[in-house]
Amino acid sequence: MLRTAFLLIFFFLSFCGKSYSQFGFSHEIGVLVGPSSFFTDYGERWNVENNISNSGLGIGIVHYINFAFDAECNCYTRNRFFNNHFRIRSEFDYLRSDLEHHGPVASENTTGGKLLRAMHGFSETYEVGMHLEYHLLNIKDFANFGYLFSPYVSLGVHYVHFRPDAYSDLGPLEDRNNVFPTFKDGIDLDAKNTFATIGSMGVRYKVHRSGDIMIEGKWHYYGSDWIDGLNIDAPQNKADDWVFWVGFGYVYQINF
Repeated sequence: MLRTAFLLIFFFLSFCGKSYSQFGFSHEIGVLVGPSSFFTDYGERWNVENNISNSGLGIGIVHYINFAFDAECNCYTRNRFFNNHFRIRSEFDYLRSDLEHHGPVASENTTGGKLLRAMHGFSETYEVGMHLEYHLLNIKDFANFGYLFSPYVSLGVHYVHFRPDAYSDLGPLEDRNNVFPTFKDGIDLDAKNTFATIGSMGVRYKVHRSGDIMIEGKWHYYGSDWIDGLNIDAPQNKADDWVFWVGFGYVYQINF
């Protein structure tokens, strides 16, 4: 599945580059890597220990259309607000995390606590989508070292393929005696597809004319509550699953 996903994103980015190159816009490509925190039905959602322990890893490949520079004439485009402040960003992300139950109930030496501690899971997502990215400072001035830092925000939508899994040290999860009562009718470990709304805030640091270091925080809010394979009807489960991750990366300007 991972090999197929990377092949799809390779052709996707190639198509984007060829499609926009006829208009002369310049292109940028980069990578992002960093820790991700899954907020799911494992443990107590706002428990600090739970959120830290259920952290995983996010990897992203990003491609940008830069409207401020014309690759055909090797010159800057017309001085328009959109050209100076916006980029279109296409992206492929892979996120994975092992999941455990942490919190007051799971720590108790009771039957329920033992059932929760014995249950382990993981989830991984393959995501592809597009964002509109707004830079607070002028992109042309940043490219010419007028600023060393360029803060930005973005909003986008991803198509998501997710694959959860889970098991219990006590035996098969199909045996209801091995499952915490809340989850007895709320386990589905089949791979599924959904969409996610993505919001991010970040900053670029100019290291040379064609390269930037970047750091950003990203929120992935999924249109499904089955990302972790669990979906319970309980007061603590008031929202679909979501992920927050911090990415550290490098972006290189390249003209197709």
